[in-house]
Amino acid sequence: MPVPLAPYPTPLPPAPPSGGQSQLVCSGCRNLLLYPVGATTVCCAVCSAVTTVPPIGTEMAQLICGGCHTLLMYIRGASSVQCSCCHTVNLALEANQVAHVNCGNCHMLLMYQYGARSVKCAVCNFVTSIGASPSTEQKA
Repeated sequence: MPVPLAPYPTPLPPAPPSGGQSQLVCSGCRNLLLYPVGATTVCCAVCSAVTTVPPIGTEMAQLICGGCHTLLMYIRGASSVQCSCCHTVNLALEANQVAHVNCGNCHMLLMYQYGARSVKCAVCNFVTSIGASPSTEQKA
């Protein structure tokens, strides 16, 4: 049986049709920040931390820290990511290695290693079978 993964974060708000905004995680408080494309730094309205924007064209990915459940953002292609809050080293799976499914009990969106037969929800501990209904499985 696969090891249960932390619940996937609430889906991000859709980007505006013009594509004039992008997003990153605040380096201070870890809140999600929206900023205009072309900005080089972003000042957080919550904690006033200034976060440097990665260069244009840098593909970013996100994961939830297995130690403290903080949303981490990192440059796509990294094999592991160390959490700056709790210092846990997290395995960074590529998009084609993970999939999503809604919990069969509480409907929380879960992320699991693609190919697993079941996934245990970290919120309600319900075990959801994978592949029983192809419409519920979404390959990332």
